[in-house]
This record gives sequence, structure tokens and C-alpha cells, in this order.
Amino acid sequence: MSTVTFPPTETAAYHLTRRVPIAFLEEEVQSVLNRLPGQSFDTAETIYILDQQGYLQGLVHLLTLLAASPDQPLQEIMSSYPPTANLKEDQEKVAGLAVHYGLSAVPIVDQQGYFWGVVPAQALIDILRREHIEDLHRLAGIQRENSHARRSMEAPPVRRAQDRLPWLLVGLAGSILATFIVSRFEQVLTEQIYVSFFVPGIVYLADAIGTQTEAIAVRGLSLSQNSLSHTLLGEIQTGCFIGFILGGISFPIVSIIFSDIRLAAAVSLAIFTAGGVATSLGIMLPWALDRAGTDPAFGSGPVATIVQDVLSLLIYFLFIQWLL
Repeated sequence: MSTVTFPPTETAAYHLTRRVPIAFLEEEVQSVLNRLPGQSFDTAETIYILDQQGYLQGLVHLLTLLAASPDQPLQEIMSSYPPTANLKEDQEKVAGLAVHYGLSAVPIVDQQGYFWGVVPAQALIDILRREHIEDLHRLAGIQRENSHARRSMEAPPVRRAQDRLPWLLVGLAGSILATFIVSRFEQVLTEQIYVSFFVPGIVYLADAIGTQTEAIAVRGLSLSQNSLSHTLLGEIQTGCFIGFILGGISFPIVSIIFSDIRLAAAVSLAIFTAGGVATSLGIMLPWALDRAGTDPAFGSGPVATIVQDVLSLLIYFLFIQWLL
């Protein structure tokens, strides 16, 4: 058996349990059933099948074992080469593997495939719960290492402000930039004041579409087994489709109320384009942070919101300038 230095607390190794039923590749059903009584396990839903060197070859569920013929070889009833996670795998990736493949426990192996144990169901539930609470904090722009919501609520006001301010300062800088963009179109706003009426609605719709995408992307990067390109393409198509519908609805309304087809076209095109940009940003910003080794949730909330606001304003005023 090789020795391994277990990595930090948010890895598969930290949640590992070794007290699980195992069997060997050449055994028969009755041999395994005779050995199970009297043993103590942390989880016993699944029997893990190893070769003589201790490398994982497959698994068989206990109910399948009980239903099999006593003299049936394990090789005939086991699921070969099941999904596994590495000892150093991030805990969130392990939970995502369990969700994707419907596993009640995730087998853990080293780089060579040597079986070390499993991350059991209770640990998986705990991981998902803690990550969910942490995501809620970060989506709200609360920078706190401690993921316990109750402690965050009971912290002194100064500490709570310290948790929330860092990303809001980024938002403040972005709002200054947004003000600067609006000021560049002062002449348009002066000559046609009604152009400003649509700014809140366009900004809101882009934010709403982007927020929906961020919520999917933040955990999808960890829990989904789909590639980035597949997820990105699907979300951009979804955002453009939503933008097309919302823009299509707004076009006749604006056209009738303001009796200006060009204004209606500018508003509709801005909604459509901002929807596609918001979904792209909602996927790419968390992905970029994930690739940089930062939790992707830090790219959501106030940061993504202000970037979407600035881009939405820029898109809208460029269409206004082009069409009006």
C-alpha cells in the first residue's frame, strides 16, 4: 500500500471513509455474503470489487448481490470500472460526480487506481449544503471564509460591513464608469429626452438574464459534466432567444406609444443584444475565475451586475446613436 499525504479539508481525501465492504474479483456471491455479517461499516449499500493488488475493478449493489444466485461469480453481476474521484479532487467535483451518476457514495482512488475508500452519502449531503450556503454569500457579494450563515448574521456590524464592502467597491468604480458613458451621450439625451426613459428597463432585463445565467454557471462548473463550450453555446442561444422574445414584445409597444419606429427598433435591438451579452458574461466570468483558481461565485453578484450594467448602457446608446 502506497502512502499518501492527505491534502486540505475541501478535498475528497478529507471526507474519505475506508470502512466499506469489499470483495475480490474471483469471488462468488455466497463467499461475500458469508463474510458480511458481524462486520461494521460506515456505508454498506455497495460492495466494491478489487483485484488482488487492491485496484478497483467494479462494484455491485447489496440488493443485486442478495438477488443473485449463491454460486454466481461477482464478475457477472458487477458494474465494471465505475466513476471514481481522485484523492486530491475538490469536494465540489466529488459531489457533482455523485449527482451526475446517481451515486450514493463516490469511490476514491489514487493516480494508479488503487482503492482508498469512498466519500459516503452523509458527507456528500454536507458538502452540497455548505457549498450552497457559501454560494448564497458570494452571489450576494459577501466575502466570508466561514460558510455558516448563522455566524454571518450574528457577527458585529463592522465585521458584516467588512465582509460585504470589497466587491461593492468594485461596483462603485463601475457605477462611475456607467455615469461617464451616459455623459458621453449628453447631446442625444438633451435633444430626445424620451431616450432616457428606457434605460432602467434595459439595464434591469440584462441584469435579470445575467443573474439567471450566473446562478446556473456558478455551480454548473462544478456539478455539471458538460463541457464549457456546450454550456456556453446553450446559454447564449437561450439568452438570445429570451432577448428576441422580449425585444419582439417591446417593439410594437414602444412604436405605438411614442410613434417612432426607429426608437422602437433601437430599444428592441438593445434588449436582444444585451440578453446575448449578459448570458455570455454570466458564463465566461465565473469560468475565468474558476480557471484562475478563484471560486467562480466571486464573479457573480455585484461584480457581474455592474459589468452588465455598463455594457447594457453602452449597447443601448450605440443603437440610439446609430438609428436616431
